Amino acid sequence: MFIDIPSELEAALFDLPLPTWKLDGSFLATSTMERYRAELTAIPRFEETAATLRHALTGEGGGYAVLRLGSLAKELGTDGDRFLRIATGLAAEVAVPFSPFPRWPLWKDIGVKVDKDPGKSSGIGYNAFHMDLVNATLPPDFTTLLCVRPDPLGGGPSILSDAHAAVARLSEGCRALLAETAYHYGTFFDLFGVGEEYKPFPILDGSEPGKGFVRFTAKMLERSELSPAHAEAARELAKELVRGQVCFMLQHGDYLIVNQRRFLHGREALHSGQETVPVAERRLLLQLFLRARADDGAAA
Repeated sequence: MFIDIPSELEAALFDLPLPTWKLDGSFLATSTMERYRAELTAIPRFEETAATLRHALTGEGGGYAVLRLGSLAKELGTDGDRFLRIATGLAAEVAVPFSPFPRWPLWKDIGVKVDKDPGKSSGIGYNAFHMDLVNATLPPDFTTLLCVRPDPLGGGPSILSDAHAAVARLSEGCRALLAETAYHYGTFFDLFGVGEEYKPFPILDGSEPGKGFVRFTAKMLERSELSPAHAEAARELAKELVRGQVCFMLQHGDYLIVNQRRFLHGREALHSGQETVPVAERRLLLQLFLRARADDGAAA
């Protein structure tokens, strides 16, 4: 699931000045995607790499991928737009980039705040398995994280787990409870492109086995009032997710893309001592969401 950029493609990307993107509402404009695709497909080995990426995300047994863009990040820098335009062009080969948060730009910063709830994405503690926008009727089909700076103290590896494989290991009774519309978590306001609030919702959405979203966030176990039976079923799922997890450290320039219909994600705790690290040197990720095209079964 780790994809290295071929040297011929990498060399061409160093000199590729993609134009500034335009948005249609909160979505990347079709004209921008067409321009990016025309520019990118004209360079060596791009289409081969894009096909490898799509297969890793949607092919048999797939569900996530990490594009190794470290050399590009080092050469182009991550402070300007050139590197982000390339990452956006690569993401647009998978699905349509968009921001569900009107008050944020297309790419959203996820930094480190030592006074934040430790379990949040910008906190310093363990960020348990979850899907993003779990309480929306139309969650993003893909969530993506671009590593600008890893934790300088060496903590915070990413964790991922095949949600459907975890569900398959549960008892029939447990799965039946997870399919009931009895779960809720979080708030819902000032969002775009993700449908309506879904409250309560089932963790299993009624699709055939191995299909559809597994609407789970481990935070619901501590922060939502659930019946004992429903809470226990969710705890069993949480255990299976941990049992099947993969763990790796994102390095500078690594671009993680997760198919939310297949995998859930999270993060181990950052290394202790974050308060001693200057804010400008702490771990920094950029997040971008993707919506599958209406005529594309890629996220199924």
